[in-house]
Amino acid sequence: MVDRTQVDVLYDVDEMPPVREAIPLGLQHVLVMVASNVTIPIIIAGVVGATTGETAFLVQVALLVAGLTTLLQTIGIGPIGARLPVVQGTSFGFLVIAIPLAQEYGLSAVFGGAIFAGVVQVALGFGLRWLRSLFPPLVSGIVVLVIGVGLLPAGINLAGGGVGAEDFGSATNLAMAGVVLVTILLAYALGKGILSAASVLVGLVVGYLVAIPFGLVDGAPIVDAAWFAFPEPLRFGLTFPTAAIIGMGVMAIATSVETIGDLAAITKGGAGREVTDRELSGGVIADGVGTAFASLFSAMPNTSFSQNVGLVAFTGVMSRHVVSVGAGFLILAGFVPKVAAVISAMPSAVLGGAAVVMFAMVAAAGIRLLAETRLDRRDLLIIAVAVGVGQGMATVPDLVAIAPEQLRVLLVTGIVPAGFLAVLLNVLLPGRDSGTDSPLGVVVAPDPLRPQSTGPVPHDRTRQAGEVPPGADEEPPDGSPAPPR
Repeated sequence: MVDRTQVDVLYDVDEMPPVREAIPLGLQHVLVMVASNVTIPIIIAGVVGATTGETAFLVQVALLVAGLTTLLQTIGIGPIGARLPVVQGTSFGFLVIAIPLAQEYGLSAVFGGAIFAGVVQVALGFGLRWLRSLFPPLVSGIVVLVIGVGLLPAGINLAGGGVGAEDFGSATNLAMAGVVLVTILLAYALGKGILSAASVLVGLVVGYLVAIPFGLVDGAPIVDAAWFAFPEPLRFGLTFPTAAIIGMGVMAIATSVETIGDLAAITKGGAGREVTDRELSGGVIADGVGTAFASLFSAMPNTSFSQNVGLVAFTGVMSRHVVSVGAGFLILAGFVPKVAAVISAMPSAVLGGAAVVMFAMVAAAGIRLLAETRLDRRDLLIIAVAVGVGQGMATVPDLVAIAPEQLRVLLVTGIVPAGFLAVLLNVLLPGRDSGTDSPLGVVVAPDPLRPQSTGPVPHDRTRQAGEVPPGADEEPPDGSPAPPR
């Protein structure tokens, strides 16, 4: 069980809320992620000139596969799955590679390359047990912070009505987003129990209903959608051009870095602890298996959804079973296009009102991870360089316009350069081990800003009011007396 004095946990990872609470909490996860999940197949369909029926099929399988791969994360099979409240969905990271591939070779190349990407992620997942030392709280916190900050523009764009919308930034769109945001805050602050925990769902439902009389909900797709349809595997086939193998393989590495950050953010923001080796490895492996599996159903590569990470931190509902309930809704929508159409019709501005909060919560989880480290001048320098360079490239993508396409795609994510620099600087800069020895074997002087200790440093350097001092009443696993602190 998690220490609830350190973080406000409503339900722990393995706890199952009552059904009357689990259903709305699970549906809340679906509504938070569904717009992003269906946007990517719609974009791809437009790129290749797909028919209306083909577009509807791509949306349908995106929902179905998201539900199945989410269950793979929450329930797990052997070494596959983090067994955390992780929501999977179609990945925006692969979109920049998928568009030129689809235009040049067709959708079959996108799905063929995605199978290789899945294999790359599975290999990385099995190797993470040996790479774990490269991702201490300092590095993980930087990655999570950059993910959250990088997502904020997407949330603001949604609140304005969506990129490219004719009425972008209109008073109506901003009012809709404001209604959702205010409703979430009121439900969270004034509600009790499930009303407070499901405050995001309350805000989305209220915003949806308010948007209907303003004509912001398009009912035509809902009327035209069928009641039942079974997705056809390999509808668009599979091909494996070299460009698809290289491009998708490189993006698999970038997506794995993002997933590592998401997993670290879930455990820190939702349970107040660091992610374990088992959870990291299983989560990245599940990412890879889900991406390869998605290709067999003509669905885009899957990855963990950061907005749902923010939802876990915001609500304190850490239960993986709640997310499994949400996965059930996604699977249902995958077989019942009518349900999928109702969810997909949610106006962008309504979703944006919630997305701003969710994305900012991801950044807050990164800050919390960084707070686990006694930040000295060395650590602050690493944060400054990694965040400054990484987020700078994401903000001004023209800075690396001269780079080769495959490299440029990685750099402008912000996540990859920030994560790479954080790992590299943390390994190379002297003073990693409490200002004594650098990993290069060079003895350095103690940092005058770092408090010096004459004994072992407890892992958790914070203590809550009334908490027993570390080591006062605990014994090592082997039963020998605890060393003096």
